[in-house]
Amino acid sequence: MKDIFICPEGLHGRADKILAQKYAEFSRSFIKESIEDGNIVRLDGSPIEPKSKIGPGDHLKVNLTRPPSDELKPYIYDLSVLYEDDYIIVINKDAGMVVHPGDGTDDRTLVHALLNHCPGNLSPIGAPLRPGIVHRLDKETSGVMVVAKTEPVHLSLVDQFTKRETRKLYQAIVCGEVNEVGEYNQPIGRHPTVRVKMAAMDKGKSALTRWKRIQAFGDRYSHVECEILTGRTHQIRVHFSADRHPLAGDKTYGGKQSARDNKLFSRLMLHAWKLTIYHPVKKEPISLTAPLPPDFQRCLMVLRTDEDG
Repeated sequence: MKDIFICPEGLHGRADKILAQKYAEFSRSFIKESIEDGNIVRLDGSPIEPKSKIGPGDHLKVNLTRPPSDELKPYIYDLSVLYEDDYIIVINKDAGMVVHPGDGTDDRTLVHALLNHCPGNLSPIGAPLRPGIVHRLDKETSGVMVVAKTEPVHLSLVDQFTKRETRKLYQAIVCGEVNEVGEYNQPIGRHPTVRVKMAAMDKGKSALTRWKRIQAFGDRYSHVECEILTGRTHQIRVHFSADRHPLAGDKTYGGKQSARDNKLFSRLMLHAWKLTIYHPVKKEPISLTAPLPPDFQRCLMVLRTDEDG
């Protein structure tokens, strides 16, 4: 993966630490090795050290491409395709599938499966680890994802996501009873002590989540529809957790659950339900919906049964 990194406002410190926050799919040790090998340098080509201090406005040329021995191999997997043409493919990602390779992943990610499904027909942007990947879903999150097949389409879709011209609707099961409608607008940033987590904080980036309640199951759980108007990492999970309504099955941001509920919610109860984009080539809006997966439906059925019984 090759990139130009521009240090944002509010960040100042060791290069390896800041880059590890930006490229969280890579370990800090790998980033440190990349700096020492000369694969991360200043824009003019001058070298840096892992401990070199960088601050707002500093530009770095970043090359985190793996050695050839780590070239990706296609993974034979029956993808759930919602839409496909010569320019994009929209899939319903299964819960439990990692989107792209990184430290600690195996060779059965969504990218590996896409390489098998459409060999030679993925946008080169993000290659070799993330060819065609425009946006991501967490490993345990199921639902709609759009992937680009050509570079111009990739750039157009990224621009749409950046400018908030897409519409992203999710369904979730959250702990407790929430209001019928509401919104969260707390900024979100990297957790100050736990690098893999995010947190609601004043110094974070703006984030806006709106929701409406579909059904309440007493004061124990609520089934909600969420719309995110920004695309912060873990946004829905962080916002609801900050309001003491963590998502059911969320082992990172949630509280303790009973043994019975641990068995019921075997994964994070979050589903990317509907995505609306503007097709970059056909010049028309396209909206794709991913039906709730069986495990999500089963949880709702058990909660309804509990409520009725």
